Amino acid sequence: MVATKWTQEEVASRLVRYADLRPCTTAFIDTHTPGSEQKENFTIIGPGVSENPDQHVHINIPHGFNIGAARQPAGCINSQHSHETAEVFVVHTGRWKFSLGETATDGDIEVGPGDTISIPIHVFRGFTNLGDGPGFLFAVLGEDDPGQVTWAPYVFEEAKEYGLMLLKDGRLVDTTKGEAVPPDGTPMPATTAEDVKQLRRMTADEIKECVVREVDLDETSAKVFGDDGLSESAIVGAENADEDMPAGKMSWPHGFHLRRWKFNPGYSTPWHRRDEAEVIMMHQGRLKYRWEDGELEMQAGDVLTAPIGLARQYVSGEDEAAIAYVVRGGDAPSQFTQAAK
Repeated sequence: MVATKWTQEEVASRLVRYADLRPCTTAFIDTHTPGSEQKENFTIIGPGVSENPDQHVHINIPHGFNIGAARQPAGCINSQHSHETAEVFVVHTGRWKFSLGETATDGDIEVGPGDTISIPIHVFRGFTNLGDGPGFLFAVLGEDDPGQVTWAPYVFEEAKEYGLMLLKDGRLVDTTKGEAVPPDGTPMPATTAEDVKQLRRMTADEIKECVVREVDLDETSAKVFGDDGLSESAIVGAENADEDMPAGKMSWPHGFHLRRWKFNPGYSTPWHRRDEAEVIMMHQGRLKYRWEDGELEMQAGDVLTAPIGLARQYVSGEDEAAIAYVVRGGDAPSQFTQAAK
């Protein structure tokens, strides 16, 4: 049962502003390796897959999925790895290359602001910021516990050379700081050639089917509130006939679904509520989140998780369109419920 009253402070604790994000620069085994040492990792909702126990989790409330982010300077590389659950990226800023395969040679694809890429589980992937300045990616990981990362064999070799060791339980040991394997720790065996054979290989043509370009999103849009003020576009998830919403291009099960909101300036949604988790990742413009007892304004880069079942209204700024990417829990999208303020 959702609380009938939410204070300003309680709802504000569910808003993570871009300016307040706390990065971890030693989240993974490759963070001393030249070319990868300047990347920043963020766990916004949920624990993510960080290998550093000191990683700051901004909102530690189970949602059935995790929200994270990566920020990297120009030319910075995230090394080849695979995941046990779905991993979806929404590009906020910068231009990025995603590379496939154990040694990043199976194919690649480039994406830019507003584009989305969903990489299937058990596929080696890595990504590089191709831009001239820092780039920022939102990331959505499936399940409350997304498990551990599987690194390509070369990542272990390079990490050892630069003083980092990964333990079986996911902890990192940094020998450059004088750390040693603790009594309760066992080093993680490096990924073997046989392990690599068990993973799926994808081509550049295949990964194209896992990318949605922002310029194409109007083709999968619906007017969920029945007017022209807001278009909602399917990206990840199944069809929802009740909302006249087609399936997203990435319609296979992820454990969550993802859509894009595009608001006209000054538009206000009707008051409504949702019975699943709803997380808003702001991409462009300003958006007010209103509930009976208060309101908060979101700006580009901010992330808000709306209380389940709480009556709400979203209002865009008067001077420009607002664009946000919305993650909701579950593979089967449900329709909103009308609500009075």
